[in-house]
Amino acid sequence: MIETDNLTKVYRMGDNIVNALQGVSISIDKGEYVAFMGPSGSGKSTLMNIVGCLDSPTTGSYSLNNHQVSDMTENELAEVRNKEIGFVFQTFNLLPRASALDNVALPLIYAGYSKSDRDELAMAALQSVNLADRHHHKPNELSGGQRQRVAIARALVNNPSIILADEPTGNLDTKTSYGIMALFQELHDKGNTIIMVTHEDDIAHYAHRIIRLRDGLIEWDKKNDNVSRGNPVEAH
Repeated sequence: MIETDNLTKVYRMGDNIVNALQGVSISIDKGEYVAFMGPSGSGKSTLMNIVGCLDSPTTGSYSLNNHQVSDMTENELAEVRNKEIGFVFQTFNLLPRASALDNVALPLIYAGYSKSDRDELAMAALQSVNLADRHHHKPNELSGGQRQRVAIARALVNNPSIILADEPTGNLDTKTSYGIMALFQELHDKGNTIIMVTHEDDIAHYAHRIIRLRDGLIEWDKKNDNVSRGNPVEAH
């Protein structure tokens, strides 16, 4: 599903050159649950952004579902982001004046669905994260855990190939974090491919495979034999 070959990413900041990635090659299959781990500045977010088609490598190639992403135009990349990838961010990125239902339905507008179809699919996505009863609430009427569930429902609504979660528990307390991780585990059990960025060891251990980066290189890449099962508490 995902193949990267010798990815590099160089940022120029004034006179400084930052080698964010220094030749990263990974392969991720459909249905995997992978965590990118590493300290600040390790390259994990840069790798996530390239995998999510939010950024392009300086050199190297990236293939998603047998399509060479490296060769795509901006319009083609935007289409891939909308159809193939569901994003979950640390800061939720919800529209403050829109209801939970309308926030979840947003990607479907760009995909050209009718209003009735959007509402039906968005309600089903909210149902899948146990939040259908809050569909009319705005973000400021929801708790942090509930806002993240809305964001996860939005990521799911287009039935994407991959769910990319960037520090998905970074703004949540411990109990709520475990509830969100339990939800990710349920989604993985249903066959979703999940890639998560985190700097927290306990959160990374919910993934079935951990890729640790340091200084733009893969330090190690191994199967997680001690997968944490989410504490099945509701995210309040």
